[in-house]
Amino acid sequence: MSKLGNLGHRLHRGEISYDFVAKRRIWYGVSILITITAIIGLAVNGLKEGIEFSGGAVFNTPKTSMSVSEVQHKIAGDTGENDATVQKLGNGGMRIQVGGVSTDESKQIQTSIAKDLGMPKTKIDAEIVGPSWGKEISKKALEGLIIFLVLVVIYLAIAFEWRMAVAALVALLHDLTITTGVYAIVGFEVSPGTVIGLLTILGYSLYDTVVVFDGLKEASKDLTKQNRFTFSDIANRSLNGTLVRSINTTVVALLPVAALLFIGGGILGAGTLNDIALALFVGLTAGAYSSIFIATPIVADLKEREPQMKALRKRVLAKRTADAAKAQQAAANGQPLPTSDEEALADDEPVDDDEATPAGAGVVGPRGQSPVAGTRPARTQPVNRGNRGGRGRPSGKRR
Repeated sequence: MSKLGNLGHRLHRGEISYDFVAKRRIWYGVSILITITAIIGLAVNGLKEGIEFSGGAVFNTPKTSMSVSEVQHKIAGDTGENDATVQKLGNGGMRIQVGGVSTDESKQIQTSIAKDLGMPKTKIDAEIVGPSWGKEISKKALEGLIIFLVLVVIYLAIAFEWRMAVAALVALLHDLTITTGVYAIVGFEVSPGTVIGLLTILGYSLYDTVVVFDGLKEASKDLTKQNRFTFSDIANRSLNGTLVRSINTTVVALLPVAALLFIGGGILGAGTLNDIALALFVGLTAGAYSSIFIATPIVADLKEREPQMKALRKRVLAKRTADAAKAQQAAANGQPLPTSDEEALADDEPVDDDEATPAGAGVVGPRGQSPVAGTRPARTQPVNRGNRGGRGRPSGKRR
């Protein structure tokens, strides 16, 4: 854990970094592949609607020692042409769902289930669910989703800029598509818990994205007045600065959800938890991925197309080429390379295209004298090295 904390501090300070933005084409390709797989699974399998959406009957049995597979085998001929879904409840009983049956058919199925399982009919609770309730829930959920997306786009466009709003919207749609596709591939039933889970992951998906965007907004102020970094460089530094924080937040959120899904639904058999737990687990994972590998690279792509950012990139690349040539020449001549302080003083000066620099203004000879007679050097004051004072002597005392 200490190593992870140290890594986080070094990433935040910019001492080390991974160039996510430069490798954005790789992440785009991976996301497109995953999204296509999810869409194909959704088109082939479709979503398996629960009885809350399709209508049907629910039968709850008392506590039994039989397993889910045994109950399914015993009631196989009781539901006719309708499929039955069996889930184990927390009290040891069974929940049997049969879709697309009427009230009269549900009474016959109840009698047959009681006989096959060796239970009194009065001990089996039967409940009829109509499809109208599920349709109303679906309609309200869709309306809420549309309103949420519109408000998010408006807020991000005002608080940041429209490019960040577009990137966040693409990331949200990416997360929703992957989550629904996994649901179709796995074959879990879509229940009201699934709808709640899908709406919940939108906030988690947006959280990390907004954190990165906020840091990027602050770091990119007056970006065009320097010639050391491009917008992609600043975007990558902002992303690396919040990387460990995003990972820690996601892991902490995934731990209880994984407990619900794998322990509660898998080991303990509480199948009713699977619907919301799977949506949250897949959605949180996809949201953490999209905030790092999708949203910020999209913003960098859109910003780099601006004329000012194109001009900045040309200046930065030209300066880097010139610095590399100077470094090679200095190494060939056996001269020391410029110190980091000298580089910072040279690089951090604002760029002003309206002011022209005299040809010999920056050339200074020994002891601050200009090599050209009768001229004064452009900079006669010594560079402050922090612990040097007086007339440049290390002690700082005047003699």
